[in-house]
Amino acid sequence: MSDQTLVFLLISTTFVLFIWGRIRYDMVAFGALIAGTIIGVIPTQEVFSGFGHPAVVIIALVLIISRGLVRSGSVELISSKLGNLISGVKTHIAVMGTVSAMLSSIVNNVAALAILMPADNQLNKKANRKPSATLMALAFTSILGGMVTMIGTASNVVIATYRESILDTPYSMFDFAPVGLIVALSGVIFIALFGWRLMPNPEGSNKLNARPEEDRKSVV
Repeated sequence: MSDQTLVFLLISTTFVLFIWGRIRYDMVAFGALIAGTIIGVIPTQEVFSGFGHPAVVIIALVLIISRGLVRSGSVELISSKLGNLISGVKTHIAVMGTVSAMLSSIVNNVAALAILMPADNQLNKKANRKPSATLMALAFTSILGGMVTMIGTASNVVIATYRESILDTPYSMFDFAPVGLIVALSGVIFIALFGWRLMPNPEGSNKLNARPEEDRKSVV
């Protein structure tokens, strides 16, 4: 069996396990790395070389910084200030989405999401609303904002590093901005106006204290 076939089978199996969702994603990813080494498609001397990649280091550092911001009370301050601008699901997504996109353009989008998720949950609790109504929109807007700068998302860091290795000149901080700003702005507007209606709500209601359909019928 060729190396290409083995790699395809390994990636396919990993993807299926991700979709299945019964095993933690980090365990699946690490297991795929070990399996690739065992079957010989990953050189033994390079098994853990990816952990030293600048993208991984940057993400680790910004997550540490974001945790510090959470523990410092900055999240409570953000949620209290933004709460005055929010009156419903649509305005919640519009405000938090805009903040998320702006923040993820100057820090890594994973860090921006880590900073804003606690604030988003607090605002949902105050509105007696389930987090599922807004969290996916927050994730999408943070991804869109990450396209604006080189450090906004890990893929931009990877591309900049690769460009430096072959051309001796990496992308600069705002080389992604002309395209990224247009995509981010258009995406945030779409999500705030229309996209949030397409997001799944498997529990049937966005209210925390909403009764199941059976209970409502029994009351009637």
